[in-house]
Amino acid sequence: MNKPKNDLPVFPMRINKYLAHNKHSTRRGADELITKGQVFINNRLAVLGDKVNETDKVEVRFRGKPAPYIYLAYNKPRGMPTEEINIKDVFPIGRLDKDSHGLIILTNDGRITEGLLSPEYEHEKEYLVSTKEKLRSSFKDKMEAGVQIEDERTAKCKVKIIDEHTFKVILTEGKKHQIRRMCVALFQEVDDLERIRIMNVELGKLASGQYREIEGEELQEFLHSLELA
Repeated sequence: MNKPKNDLPVFPMRINKYLAHNKHSTRRGADELITKGQVFINNRLAVLGDKVNETDKVEVRFRGKPAPYIYLAYNKPRGMPTEEINIKDVFPIGRLDKDSHGLIILTNDGRITEGLLSPEYEHEKEYLVSTKEKLRSSFKDKMEAGVQIEDERTAKCKVKIIDEHTFKVILTEGKKHQIRRMCVALFQEVDDLERIRIMNVELGKLASGQYREIEGEELQEFLHSLELA
């Protein structure tokens, strides 16, 4: 995958950042591990705020067998806030606004959060969008070039026109309400917005409000792209 520039670790490093950098968990998840007394630095119980050096021995000691990782593809219904998704033992990675619908990945694996959500890794997310007005002839070129939204410009993207009211767009970043705001800046108003793909995971024919396991070759490719397999 495409890595951020200047990604070499700098020591001394905060213990939660160190654990996240080495893909044990997210920083928040690392804080939870530390609070539970499961992290040790040179055989000493770690505390929140500890810093480690490159030569330090850092261990995560689980009590009992760690829970197996779960990865689900979920079709969020339109009108449901992401925060209200309530499926046991998993949490959403990223979000869709209330009026949008489609694919969200649910998991108990906090290691994938940074790699999946950071725009620096340039992972693709694909959307099917319909607009209330007919698309202008210049829409595709202007959308693909990046759109000025207030004091920032969006990254270049890929657009495929389906018909005079519908297009697909592939983004590698995820600013708040980005597609809706890009369309408004180009004098279009979104009527419907559905996320249909995250990296190699596709929504397919998954019914609204339903989920399926991500497994087999699909899971291996997904994790490999995040350098976790």
